[in-house]
Amino acid sequence: MTIVPVSPELLVGEVVELVAARPGRVRLAVDGAPPTRPRALADAVAAELRVRGRATVVVDAGDYLRPASLRLEFGRTDPDEFLDAWLDVAGLRREALDPAAPEGSGRVLPRLWDARADRAHRDRYVTLPDDGVVVLAGALLLGRGLPVDVAVHLRMSEKALARQLPADEAWTLPAYLRYDAERGPAEEADLLVLADHPDRPAVRRT
Repeated sequence: MTIVPVSPELLVGEVVELVAARPGRVRLAVDGAPPTRPRALADAVAAELRVRGRATVVVDAGDYLRPASLRLEFGRTDPDEFLDAWLDVAGLRREALDPAAPEGSGRVLPRLWDARADRAHRDRYVTLPDDGVVVLAGALLLGRGLPVDVAVHLRMSEKALARQLPADEAWTLPAYLRYDAERGPAEEADLLVLADHPDRPAVRRT
């Protein structure tokens, strides 16, 4: 195993090539804690895929949370619930990932839930062509059995994550440590990116 530094632009290109190598519809997960900037990478990859003629929809996992009455049942700062119970896995599968499968309908809902207002927020459905791409961006996505075709994991060390998490999100750190230890996102990923410094990433080569 070797670790190879890459520029953010080269990283985008590498992820794009992983998608481009697959025919038909593709479901890409870009997984990482907020300081690793998974949404920024997802947006950049989506922009490049569109330039190449692949219709692409970005789905933010933060728009697929369970209602507050469920996800905050044990309080607002419970790291175990944050890991295990915040994401609406069933809704994400039903409205975004299963329809984007090769045999799916192609009708993808980019946003299901407004977490800030704690109410449903149903965007218009987007119909993907047979070679369309869904890019799912967010944290704690892997090891849940979500049906994705390509997975990128942005890994940040414990010390770096502790430094870079905002003070009001420091309580989530144990959830990320459990996730790393129990769900093995580095092993689940098709591409592991070391993102202690998101503007100077490195990738693992095997």
